[in-house]
Amino acid sequence: MLNTKTLIMNRYKNITVALALLMMAQVAMAQKSSLYNGKDLTGWKIHGTEKWYVEKGLLISESGPDAEYGYLATEEIFKNFELTVKFKQEANGNSGVFFRSSLEGTKITGWQAEVAPPGHDTGGVYESYGRGWLIKPDPEKDKALKFGKWNTMKIRVVDNTVTTWLNGTEMITLSDEKIGAAEGSIALQIHSGGGIKVYWKDIEIERLD
Repeated sequence: MLNTKTLIMNRYKNITVALALLMMAQVAMAQKSSLYNGKDLTGWKIHGTEKWYVEKGLLISESGPDAEYGYLATEEIFKNFELTVKFKQEANGNSGVFFRSSLEGTKITGWQAEVAPPGHDTGGVYESYGRGWLIKPDPEKDKALKFGKWNTMKIRVVDNTVTTWLNGTEMITLSDEKIGAAEGSIALQIHSGGGIKVYWKDIEIERLD
């Protein structure tokens, strides 16, 4: 028959093992995964006639002959997540990162974390085919943008709350019930008008569901 000390030790071991397994499961769930493999557009779908291609490991978006809106959207759907992406702009560089979005052709429903030239609210959130600008960063934060160089944008979306960072600077925090009710694809944008070229790399996402 086991004594009290042995029973306590066994119970302690069981609790320790259970906690260790729980922590391992949480770490596994929190691991980042890459949305872009550095070789091709596997896992993505092109919407529109604008150019999306891979060159020397970089994902490149470029205006096409129609100079219209274009999107590259994930086939996978996301709800709560933290997305990190690096981008470098050339020429006009007007683009963006959509989240919880859906597309019919080039008509997109969802929300965009703006990627734009200096003075045009990079890191702000715009609702397409809806309410328009929901929030813009303070103008003084625009100095965080390094036009023509590599930038790191982080977008965290949890339930109703969206927060964006640009090169470590928090650009905005927004709470919105309509955003909270949605889910959808991640989509990179080419703005209409022509003359746009943006490079992308290191597109990583961590699910927070």
